[in-house]
Amino acid sequence: MKVTIPKNLLTEHVSLLERVIPTRSSNPLFTYLGLALSPGVLTLFGTNGEVDLEVRLHLSIEGEGRFLVPAQPFFQLVRSLPGDQVELAFGAELFLSSGSFSTRLSLAPDEGYPELFFPSHEGPSEPYPLQTLLSVEELHRALSHVRYAASNEEYRAIFRGVQLEFSEKGLRSVASDGYRLALYGLAKPQPFTKKAVVPARSVDEMVRVLKAMGEGEVALALGPGILGLATGGLADPPQGQVRMAVRLMEGEFPDYERVIPKEFPLKATFEVEAFREALRRVSVLADRQNHRVDLMFEEGRALLSAEGDYGKGREEIPVRLEGTPLAVAYNARYLLEALSPLSGEASLFLSGPTSPSLLHPLEASASSPGEGYQAVVVPLRV
Repeated sequence: MKVTIPKNLLTEHVSLLERVIPTRSSNPLFTYLGLALSPGVLTLFGTNGEVDLEVRLHLSIEGEGRFLVPAQPFFQLVRSLPGDQVELAFGAELFLSSGSFSTRLSLAPDEGYPELFFPSHEGPSEPYPLQTLLSVEELHRALSHVRYAASNEEYRAIFRGVQLEFSEKGLRSVASDGYRLALYGLAKPQPFTKKAVVPARSVDEMVRVLKAMGEGEVALALGPGILGLATGGLADPPQGQVRMAVRLMEGEFPDYERVIPKEFPLKATFEVEAFREALRRVSVLADRQNHRVDLMFEEGRALLSAEGDYGKGREEIPVRLEGTPLAVAYNARYLLEALSPLSGEASLFLSGPTSPSLLHPLEASASSPGEGYQAVVVPLRV
């Protein structure tokens, strides 16, 4: 049983699995990369118990079988192979050769390897009765734009994930750590109503895989405690199909809508890049504990200032104001992260010096507030 595969193709798809498969695990089988051969298809698969990932490549295959190879040495070898083609031959061992290099790697029996759960391509079925279709770009934005706001603290429990909300109104992603809130709304009616919380670390892997997919469509499927995604929609899989399943967190977010302000005495509109760079410079001088930066909004300008152990810093940038001038202070790191998904012009809506502020792209200001990206940042007390 053997297969020949271009090195760049193998390297590209192995890199997707490299971060999923752990170097150490309480289950030693999790440290192995799975390779399955079937007529016309080479399947690479792995899991860490929280995320399952499978890559299917359509190649000329001789023979059938399912094997486990030690993942880390395989990954390191593949990255450094000298030839343009890689030959894999399976027997009692895996014979790997490329250019002038060849080696043999021990194989492990796949008995006891966990059953991986992937969404069906034949339409709704167990364990995935709820399925929908999105563009890869849409889902990537929905996840990547809010991920930064998820908590890293163990005690934050459910807030250590990103909540996906499916309804007839569309898809919304939400993340919060109690100090800020990030939302992304997609006005695309969904065929079912459901909330699911994906662990933030699993979201990182989903974002990475979606970025590698590029364009096209992705099938999302929900089952009890599991979210699955697959390229190629619900029809026949294309070349290089990727399928993924992540374990969901139990529970859902408390009512976060109540922290989103509805009335704003001041609206400030500015160029994102200029504001972000000024904030980044001034924050270098901020207090190292709370990263406080003070902002004074006056007619036609915003004055940014910070003071800490290293001295004082201030900078003035032009803004367009609508409403009553006021002063407010933020944790600079939180505000910078809220600005990170934005470009062009943005609007900051201030509800008061100590009450939450709302940030979103300028184009979203005139449209439905539930669409696109928006962030809520709680000011520090002035």
